[in-house]
Amino acid sequence: MTENSLGVAVIGGGMAGRAHAAGYRMASTLFGTDRPDVRLVAIADTNKGVADDTAKRYGYERAEYSWQAIAEAQDIDVVSVVVANHLHREIVEGLLAAGKNVLCEKPLAGSLADAESMVAAAAASSGIASVGYTYRRSPAVQAIADELAAGRLGEIVHFDGRYRADYSLDPTGPITWRYRGGQGTGALADVGSHLIDLAEYVAGPIVEVRGAQFSTVITERPVPVGVTYGHTKAATTGETAPVENEDIATFTAQFAGGFVGTFSASRVSHANPDGLSFDVFGTRGSASWALERAAEFHISTTDIDETVNGRRQVIIGPQHPYIQGGLPMDAGGVGHGKAEFFAYQARAFLDQVAGLTGLPPLPDFAHGLRGMQIVAAIAESAAANGTAVKI
Repeated sequence: MTENSLGVAVIGGGMAGRAHAAGYRMASTLFGTDRPDVRLVAIADTNKGVADDTAKRYGYERAEYSWQAIAEAQDIDVVSVVVANHLHREIVEGLLAAGKNVLCEKPLAGSLADAESMVAAAAASSGIASVGYTYRRSPAVQAIADELAAGRLGEIVHFDGRYRADYSLDPTGPITWRYRGGQGTGALADVGSHLIDLAEYVAGPIVEVRGAQFSTVITERPVPVGVTYGHTKAATTGETAPVENEDIATFTAQFAGGFVGTFSASRVSHANPDGLSFDVFGTRGSASWALERAAEFHISTTDIDETVNGRRQVIIGPQHPYIQGGLPMDAGGVGHGKAEFFAYQARAFLDQVAGLTGLPPLPDFAHGLRGMQIVAAIAESAAANGTAVKI
């Protein structure tokens, strides 16, 4: 910290990097003015055009073209790392060695060995190291977690979660790092890891997985000319390369509470651009949430007259987490979405660095490693025709 302010940088200027950049920009407006100022210092990307554009678009002081420049900068305290998974380890360990506080996008790394090394590096560092599971910051998800913790839904008997996306359905989409890395690193690691984290966040630890099945629908993709970002189309060379991981993953899980979970993750679900959703069923009620209608959830409980009982729509308002002071117009029914989740995450991380309490802290690298261990167990189950695997 410098003069009661925190200097921020984002490494990676692509789609998710822009979400982090915007989140820090919004963070300075959230939850009061009794926090250190936020200085938007730098966006770094090896693609000069991308770095320049993202820095200018989101009001950062400068663009840099290597992660080393961020590590060496004396005016930067907090860094988000938002690049391809297999690049995380070198960058994160370099930043931690330089004394930076690091927020690393999920999944934590490209391999378990890399993740274990990053956990050790975080333990030896003076900085704070956290992993970005953004959907934890949904006011509706937190409200459901609070209802479960208060016992209003009774004992959980079933968690059913889905993450259905369509970004890989077009076979002309070019091969990128998302399609390399072996089974378990595709739809499961990319979108399924968010679903797994949400399941544990609201329903408790998973202790066993079983019945896993993977499917690769599109087995080859065109090779792009140069570097691509996000899920965009690109000029191609005319050659193709094999897809190394799964388009669809399904599995069941046993939770520490003794109940079962059912899960599916897909990147080839037609007309589902970002279809994260879940239902949780208890002995005295149920609740459900869908990202497509982020500012509401549904709930049923047995504590009202049976003549009017049933699933009820709850519109998020200032009586729910994050809303009061978390929106410019913090009234009921105003609405919000994914951009706000990134802002709440950024604000919570900045508060952690500043030693402030109030917002739930971000999960640490050990939690990120656990998430990868669950993914690895699911991949092991799939490779063994659905055999049960302990976590």
